[in-house]
Amino acid sequence: MDLRNHSTITQFLLLGLSADPHVQTLLSVLFLGIYLVTLIGNLMMLLVIRADSHLHTPMYFFLSHLSFLDLCFSSVTVPKLLENLLSQRKIISIEGCLTQAFFVYYVGETEIFLLCAMAYDRYAAICHPLLYGQMMSSQQYVNLVWTSWSLGFLDALINVSPAVNLNFCAAHRIPHYSCELPSLFSLSCSDISINIIVLVFSVLLHGFGTLFLITFSYTRIVSTILSIRSTTGRSKAFSTCFSHLTAVSFFYGSAFLRYLLPTSGSPLELIFSVQYSVVTPLVNPLIYSLKNKEVKGAVKRTLGKCLQWYG
Repeated sequence: MDLRNHSTITQFLLLGLSADPHVQTLLSVLFLGIYLVTLIGNLMMLLVIRADSHLHTPMYFFLSHLSFLDLCFSSVTVPKLLENLLSQRKIISIEGCLTQAFFVYYVGETEIFLLCAMAYDRYAAICHPLLYGQMMSSQQYVNLVWTSWSLGFLDALINVSPAVNLNFCAAHRIPHYSCELPSLFSLSCSDISINIIVLVFSVLLHGFGTLFLITFSYTRIVSTILSIRSTTGRSKAFSTCFSHLTAVSFFYGSAFLRYLLPTSGSPLELIFSVQYSVVTPLVNPLIYSLKNKEVKGAVKRTLGKCLQWYG
């Protein structure tokens, strides 16, 4: 993507989360801790899924890509946030800002499509258990994952590329800790009507489209679970969906509110952005490990192997 600068200014000022130096120090410690735990948690999920043959199934193949996406999402935003919290010069070049906006959108869109694919996997496993091997063959689930990555990249390219030609004449203060498209559009002195239309259409089509498919899948799943006579069977079936539903709720709720509400620089915008770009990558490994007996068992086996190897 060509990041040529057609602007009269060369950099933006990221105002961040707070202007108080003492608060910034506390926030830097907090977000550094969150980032380290996020890295450890998601790397642990990737290691465990790869190392344990019991987890070489479609569901955990999707989960490994979700963990990698969470690593990427956190790494796109948090290091720059930490740099600004510890620095007096909270600036970012226009090229750097557009690049960050591209990867925020790319990773976010890919995660939306991946969560939709994971819902289809649960639908196939619970509603059509006898046909699950056909519906989720190795070729099928690999194709779903790479389609998610491809659609995410295409969507980011369509939305961010037109922003390269925007002019930023005077306003250069971004009331945010990272560069996102809504914040950039509000600073431009060019005509942004096309950019807004493309962004809204993209959010409505892909966001609500995938949400509709997830809702449809879980409507069928709930109907199937309720028809199971055994209480134990119902509980086991629902437990396999609980983690995914929680991840969907965390991500979709905050991302939709951030991109559909008018940009105003309010604290709510920062809260929504922190929710889906910082908190969600942190809690996803916890959600999928604490409520999942297979993952907990795999963690114990992997740790046991490591201790034997070092012993």
